[in-house]
Amino acid sequence: YHVPTQVEVEEKLLADNYKVTPITKSKSFIEFKEALAERESSGEYLAVNSYGYLGKYQFGKETLKTIGIKNTKEFLKNPEMQEKAFVALLKMNKWILRKEISKYQGKKVGNVLITESGILAAAHLGGAGAVQDYLRSNGSVSFSDGYGTNVKHYIKKFAGYDTSYIIKDKTPKVM
Repeated sequence: YHVPTQVEVEEKLLADNYKVTPITKSKSFIEFKEALAERESSGEYLAVNSYGYLGKYQFGKETLKTIGIKNTKEFLKNPEMQEKAFVALLKMNKWILRKEISKYQGKKVGNVLITESGILAAAHLGGAGAVQDYLRSNGSVSFSDGYGTNVKHYIKKFAGYDTSYIIKDKTPKVM
């Protein structure tokens, strides 16, 4: 009885014109939030962009209100509050997009593999409605922000992170 080695298996698969895909672990939640922060503000808590979006994760004032934050000056100088706000918004978007996550995760839309983390990142960019529009239109509708970054780009760029830590919540608040 012969048990083939990994090399023998790979050679056989390649000979049969199969693509060998290495098993990879998903990237962590910390890596997700830091990659998104880097893209949004170069990771700077005090950042304010030309459209008035605030902090490390570039929150709009109306979005902050929906999660219970009214004082934007306090928010801007409080890293702990910004981190809590980011998680709260993810919880809310995961609640709003729960059906889309269930329906589209693991499928391709607009030639892009859909993952939960990609959906959540895209919702951070353009809102949950923009993600719904993209998915429901099979990728033909893709919101772009004022700098030209679109939902499709975020779905692709932030795919494959572990966001299972985030528990969906209809009305999360930062106290």
